[in-house]
Order: sequence, then structure tokens, then C-alpha cells
Amino acid sequence: MTASRPGGAEVTVLANRTRITDVPPGRDLDAAEAAAGLFLQALGVQTADPAGRGDLALTPRRFATAYAELLSPRSFDFTTFANTERYDELVLVRDIEFASVCEHHLLPFVGVAHVAYLPADRIVGLSKLPRLVEHYARRPQTQERLTTQVADGLEEHLDPRGVGVVLEAEHTCMSLRGARARGARTTTSALRGLVRSDPSSRAEFLTLTGGAR
Repeated sequence: MTASRPGGAEVTVLANRTRITDVPPGRDLDAAEAAAGLFLQALGVQTADPAGRGDLALTPRRFATAYAELLSPRSFDFTTFANTERYDELVLVRDIEFASVCEHHLLPFVGVAHVAYLPADRIVGLSKLPRLVEHYARRPQTQERLTTQVADGLEEHLDPRGVGVVLEAEHTCMSLRGARARGARTTTSALRGLVRSDPSSRAEFLTLTGGAR
């Protein structure tokens, strides 16, 4: 990107910001609170305590507020900079903690993401990689789709030579119910560009993320 100075000289503008936003439809916390109360009552949980202690009186509101937070993507600026040093090696941010909600049971799944890219003309502010993961995690999800969306987003907004994304997560819909497989972790990956097609780049990424094990 270039800009003109007084006198007609052109200078390189190093920073470029793209606003990433995904505004959810209108939210009504009062309606969600009422529905949460009915949901709990239908399952035999009485939110009105006959003893007058009121321990559960605020639970429907807390329930609604908690899920509103879990299902609200936060907008942010995806800031990139000109790759003036022509850095061409892998850039990796490991162990990005995230939490999302399984779209099948609306129960959380929690884990870590490892996100890498091979720079081309631009590099990205490192804090934007965790922001990108969180942005796509805060909605009803499957782990497979979340992995793909992070890779797609990085490709779209950075245009690197390659992208690698690995997610490792524990799904409470599997560990707390159903199979009750406590401690079981699911791993998914998305490899793009040279991270997929070039054997040395692929091996480096998988080794750095523990995939070689």
C-alpha cells in the first residue's frame, strides 16, 4: 500500500487493518432468561426455592448470560505489516487456548490451537492469531469446521505462501455424557499451500506442533 506525501513523493504504508466482524442477530436476554427458567423447570429443577433461600433464583439469568458470552464473536482489527525483512520461514503460535460450544449438544469443548503460516509479502501481528481463533470459536461449532475456518481466515486476510492449523480439544459432550470418555482428546488439522505440498515445510510444522509423535 502506498500514500502520497506533500510534493508528490510516495511512501510505503506498513500497517494494514482489516476489520473482522460477525454481528450475531438481535439478542434478547430477558427472553433467554425466561426460556432458561422454563427449560430448567421442564427438567425438574425448581428455580423458585420454597425454603426462601433463593440459591437458584438467579440461575436462569446467569445461564442466559453465560451462553450469550460463549456465542458472541468479538470484532477485531486484523493488522498486517509489509514483510520488509523478507522473512520466509515458518511463523508459529502454539498452545492458543480456546473454548467453543458443540453445535450438537450445546456443551463446551475446550482445548488449544497451533496456528502457523509461511509469510509472503506481509506478516501479521502475532496477537491477531489468537484473536482469529477466538472469533471463530464463539459460535455453535464442530471442531472440524473451526479448524477449517481459522485456516480459511488466515489465507483470506494474509495471503501467505502456506498455512497450518492444528486443534486439540476435549469435548464435554463425550466426556460428561454418552461415552463418558474422560480425558479423550480430538485432534484436527488443516494444511494449505506449501505447508501441505512441500514435504520439508509440512514436516517442520508437524514436528513443531507435536504431530510427528
